[in-house]
Amino acid sequence: MANEDRPSGLKPVRHKSGAPYNGAVTPYFINASYGTALYVGDPVTINGTSNTAKVTVPGGGSFNIGTMREIEKTTAGDSNSNAERQTGVIVGFSPLATDLNKNYNPASTERVAYVCDDPDMVFEIQANGAIPAASMGLNAIFIYTHSGSTTTGLSGVELDTTGTAPAADASYQLRILGAVNREDNDTTLTHAKVLVTLNNHTEAAGMVDNAAGTLGI
Repeated sequence: MANEDRPSGLKPVRHKSGAPYNGAVTPYFINASYGTALYVGDPVTINGTSNTAKVTVPGGGSFNIGTMREIEKTTAGDSNSNAERQTGVIVGFSPLATDLNKNYNPASTERVAYVCDDPDMVFEIQANGAIPAASMGLNAIFIYTHSGSTTTGLSGVELDTTGTAPAADASYQLRILGAVNREDNDTTLTHAKVLVTLNNHTEAAGMVDNAAGTLGI
């Protein structure tokens, strides 16, 4: 049976230790000057600045100047530039005063994003193709063929297997741990679901600008 084509970005599943994800997040700032929409499941990257004014969240208190680092969507690629490294994955947003039902963040909209930024988190992601068994343990990059959904609020990012094939390259963005073990998932077919970690994490111990991640094997 064909796999369901349901891109939804990265979903936190568990820690590398095997402990389940407990919902822990860190608040980050989205500047109104940032002209790209963001969705739940999007990988994001700090851009070197923080909130320069006090930010008040409807029903959620306030954040003083400099208490939240600013983020943007991670750029897909394998050059290991700072924009291609990963700080974490959006799992939710603060309420939007002008539309309390808005489950994604429109472009050019100031908001607080809640991000799973643990470097040891394991995520589930859909690939844009099949993933041979030999690809397990290799590294891969993101692909943004699909935009996020303004209906579900979910990301459209996928793991690329067709444009840039998985390889043993430390600059690639994702480390493929293995296939998701479910009856509805066939990794020999397109839209396979796999478990990954973020390979060039800005918050990992010892990670510095332009430092490569783990080499896939």
